[in-house]
Amino acid sequence: MSDPLDALRHATRARVALGRAGDAMPTGHLLTLRQAHAAARDAVHDPLDAPALAQEIEGALGVEVRCVQSAAPDRSRYLQRPDQGRRLAEGSDLPHGEHDLVVVVGDGLSPLAIHRHAVPMLREMLARLEGWRVAPVVVATQARVALGDEIATAVGARSVLVLIGERPGMSSTDSLGAYFTYDARRGRRDSERNCLSNIRPPYGVDYAPAADTLAMLMAEARRLKLSGTALKADPALVAAPEEPS
Repeated sequence: MSDPLDALRHATRARVALGRAGDAMPTGHLLTLRQAHAAARDAVHDPLDAPALAQEIEGALGVEVRCVQSAAPDRSRYLQRPDQGRRLAEGSDLPHGEHDLVVVVGDGLSPLAIHRHAVPMLREMLARLEGWRVAPVVVATQARVALGDEIATAVGARSVLVLIGERPGMSSTDSLGAYFTYDARRGRRDSERNCLSNIRPPYGVDYAPAADTLAMLMAEARRLKLSGTALKADPALVAAPEEPS
């Protein structure tokens, strides 16, 4: 006899009606949860091979790539000191120019997400940036989202798009997030960024629709000279810029 909850289980990656064995969880489900927890921990701690990723991006997309690291010297410090992940390491060498945008690929809390999704997402995104003066792509390790602000300042870019691995969960270890900031500079608040998360086909947002949404938001940001909570995915909801007092 089929379980009436099977249809719901097949429609979601959430854990539905796990049942019980006495006053505990059934052994099979407990082992599955422990396996998922171990996979989430591995996703955080497995290092990003930045030189290999840079070579892959250059070969697949034909764009120049630079590699940098944050001020966090290793993974342990990165996890304990988020502030260091928001700053460039001393002596970072990035060429300065005049650019509308720099795209940063950062390991974040899931290097696995970068290995799986960064190149196809970059391909879709770069194809939608006609008319933008785009700086060389920057691959950053031990990176937090705000590291993109310092990178934008270093390369002379007005805006930054950060593709970064999101915090793994018990049902998702490879989710990619995209954060766009107009007029990027140190001290920008999270409320001044636009975020599109859960980019991870086939279980999350696919690359093409994610790139379409980001391209629309970025075009509106250039027009209105703002980003963040005042800028919505629906252009009809975008707040008009305030008049200077």
